[in-house]
Amino acid sequence: MSAPFLIKRLFYMVLTALVVSVIVFGVTQLLPADAAVMILGENATPEAMEALTRRLGLDRPAPIQYLDWLGGVLTGDFGVSLRTGQPVGPTILAAFGRSAMLALLSLIAVSLIAIPLGVWAASRRGKAADLGVSVVSYLGISLPEFVLATLLLAWLAGPSVGMFPASGYASPFDSPIAALHHMALPVITLSIVLMAHISRMIRSEMVDTLESDFVRAARLRGLSRRQVLYSHALRNSMLPAITVIALDIGYLIGGVIVVEEIFSFPGVGRQLILAIQNRDLPMIQAGALVMSMTYALANLGADLTYAALDKRIQFS
Repeated sequence: MSAPFLIKRLFYMVLTALVVSVIVFGVTQLLPADAAVMILGENATPEAMEALTRRLGLDRPAPIQYLDWLGGVLTGDFGVSLRTGQPVGPTILAAFGRSAMLALLSLIAVSLIAIPLGVWAASRRGKAADLGVSVVSYLGISLPEFVLATLLLAWLAGPSVGMFPASGYASPFDSPIAALHHMALPVITLSIVLMAHISRMIRSEMVDTLESDFVRAARLRGLSRRQVLYSHALRNSMLPAITVIALDIGYLIGGVIVVEEIFSFPGVGRQLILAIQNRDLPMIQAGALVMSMTYALANLGADLTYAALDKRIQFS
């Protein structure tokens, strides 16, 4: 990986962050909400409304408000929640940590199951096992996460099975077992769709790679089937899959919002929904910015990993 490429990507990253901050702030300014009304209620006097608007600095021009907000963000100050009166930063940071745990467990589950499943299906191309994996993958892709979450909720958390709690959260610092128990259904929901997508991608790439000349040469050199599959074919098939996995992180971020709401999981997605319902503008701005930047960082990580794995790739 060349230094110019790294500098260029970091520059684009900063530029993206700046554009995202403008969009997030601009969109929240268009929401049909008045912070003074949200805090004081609709029955407050016009004088009280005007005084609070001045105190919050909302009577200033929008560009000035944006620069003030951006300066706070750069120093870690996201403002104060209009609903709770508490600083937004610690609330969003705690919620983001819980969502990140969900996403990390989902990615680990996907990596441990989807990649071997795709390799296994490709090595049995055209056979019943390959067809079975394809059918299951199509089913997984076809099921929206809210449908899947509802089915799992009714089945595994229902009164007849009752294997997992239907909602809530337990801190892993207090009880790791209870934390995993509460996160099981959200993680299963997020993982199933990703598994279907990534296993199909791995399977498709592996089929093409297994027919390439260097794989035939590896077989002629007497390498075992396992060595050919995992030491040669899988490494090359993983390169395009990395990009897909990074894009799926974007899906994961969007899916987290729905899944957290269904399972009442107190992550950043649920925090964002609560903020929108209450027109809590500082919380909306912080939540949207954090989620957008997480997606941008995932893409940056994918590009850097791609460049590190394949030295032949030259980025201009």
